[in-house]
Amino acid sequence: MDVGVIGVGVMGRNHARVYSELKQVDSLWITDLNTNAATEVAKANDGQVAPSVEALLEKVDAVSICVPTPFHHDVAAKVFAGGVNALIEKPICQTSAQAEALVKIIPKDLTVGVGHIERFNPIIDEIRRMINKPLYIETKRHNPASSRITGTSVVEDLMIHDIDVIFNLFPREDYSLHSAGNADVCGALIAINGTTVYMSASRKSSKKIRMIYIEQEDCTIEGDYMTQEIAIYRKPGQYTIVHDRYVQENIIEKVLVNKQEPLKRELSTFLECASAKKPFPITPEQALQNLRVSEQITHGFS
Repeated sequence: MDVGVIGVGVMGRNHARVYSELKQVDSLWITDLNTNAATEVAKANDGQVAPSVEALLEKVDAVSICVPTPFHHDVAAKVFAGGVNALIEKPICQTSAQAEALVKIIPKDLTVGVGHIERFNPIIDEIRRMINKPLYIETKRHNPASSRITGTSVVEDLMIHDIDVIFNLFPREDYSLHSAGNADVCGALIAINGTTVYMSASRKSSKKIRMIYIEQEDCTIEGDYMTQEIAIYRKPGQYTIVHDRYVQENIIEKVLVNKQEPLKRELSTFLECASAKKPFPITPEQALQNLRVSEQITHGFS
């Protein structure tokens, strides 16, 4: 397939790199308002530069939309009008109102997905097989401060990844939500399908954290998104007393995870879906729901 990348910020550069490594890609086209940056990325990834979005759309079968979030709606609308399959980086739009308008104009014959990348982290495949009526789930997504993030809260920037994972693990039934925080630090408590879920996100941390923690009747599961490692803690058959203290000897299992780069899985899946004219696993409707939950959380800040 002939593939394009619109926007060469941090994520756009990563998309270009991965596309250049995929056997499904015949040619790679790059465009950005910053022509020098587009040329640099094209040269680094054996691609070609298109002078505009319109010119790029004449060359490709599928594109990644990696422009800043405020421009997602307008750029995506151009891509749809050009009849080209699209993967839109998360969040789908800046607001749910924009996303609702965008969803309505998606042509039925196009494959359109949204890049909630953690869905393609291999630990999620394993956890999905293990999860069984969880009692409590906790997620942490903490980052040191970054100068590249402007105009979005920590919810749309970071927490939305965990929103997508949690609401994908459960049927989208009724839930209740409470939140507190500010643009850089946030906590959200959700009751969904009888499970208590607590999510935290921060852009003020001194340590980068990406984790999910699940308590069930029979075990506790810990997953690390960065190392792609999972540990299962089994309850002991008995407790012993040593020197007047209770001793609990848990059984700890390390799950063998086939480690893979999530972005490579995501983009390869996108091209497979576009080629077969079938839906991408993360649909625009799911991404719209993620954005609605994000807005509900940020409304709790006031």
